[in-house]
Amino acid sequence: MNRTEFTYSFKAIASCNMCGEAVANHKVLGKRMNRSQGKNPKNRTGITTTVLRCNACDLIYSNPQPIPASIQDHYGVPPEDYWKESYFTVNENYFQHEINVLKKLQEFQPGMKALDIGAGLGKGMIALERAGYETYGFEPSEPFHDRAINKMGISAERLKLGMLEEVDYPENTFDFISFGAVLEHLYDPSASIVKALSWLKPGGLIQIEVPSSHWLINRLVNFYYRLRRSDYVANLSPMHEPYHLYEFDLKSFEQHAQKHGYEIASHTYFVADTYLPKSLDWLLKPWMRRTNTGMQLSIWLRKTS
Repeated sequence: MNRTEFTYSFKAIASCNMCGEAVANHKVLGKRMNRSQGKNPKNRTGITTTVLRCNACDLIYSNPQPIPASIQDHYGVPPEDYWKESYFTVNENYFQHEINVLKKLQEFQPGMKALDIGAGLGKGMIALERAGYETYGFEPSEPFHDRAINKMGISAERLKLGMLEEVDYPENTFDFISFGAVLEHLYDPSASIVKALSWLKPGGLIQIEVPSSHWLINRLVNFYYRLRRSDYVANLSPMHEPYHLYEFDLKSFEQHAQKHGYEIASHTYFVADTYLPKSLDWLLKPWMRRTNTGMQLSIWLRKTS
């Protein structure tokens, strides 16, 4: 489907999804276009939505939120359009860092169960199975779900097709749940975490990886836009790939945890590509490591009640 054929409805947001603070107290950062914005967004045409930041927990979000007519508009692209044939293999190091952290935070015992939310091709499920977990998952994309079963060999009984809002599991079933790079795509992250917590055993862990609302590169690009007298921002991509609706801070989870029966067990900021000239990496990457302003926040939640 061509980008021009996408149809959206728009939902106004009244309060912060993670901490509940009223939108009236939030800061408007700017607007984001439904396409790549380039160096001078003012010279491009498109549909925009406003980007705000919660003053209480630093959650960044789009308001109104664009909702596609079909979720498959966003996530129904065949995996072969993204990756080469080699991507359908799982090397021995895949997801190993997360498994190592998991086993440091939680003593492994045979028979432990894991759930991979947004399982994709099932590579995380395969890695967790190799590590000894009885693993389940679900995936909203029909093509990915099909390839996971028919090309990757995932059990159809272990992998459901559907969105988090549609699937369910018995309470207190899993010892570990992985969100991977999922939460930023969901319209209600708070409710999604609470639902996942209900599936988790007391003392169990949830690992979430999300875009950080303090990523240095976004802040630099936003400063550049302001110098050009533009009110656009680099944050989020609610109407174009990769369809991010939220960026999170550690405070977003700390405040959410106070109301929903979990604690922060661990967290790390990851520094990835800067998407700027490579000549700047020597300065920017060490600075991001020192100041916790990398692109991704990996956070581990432990259920306490």
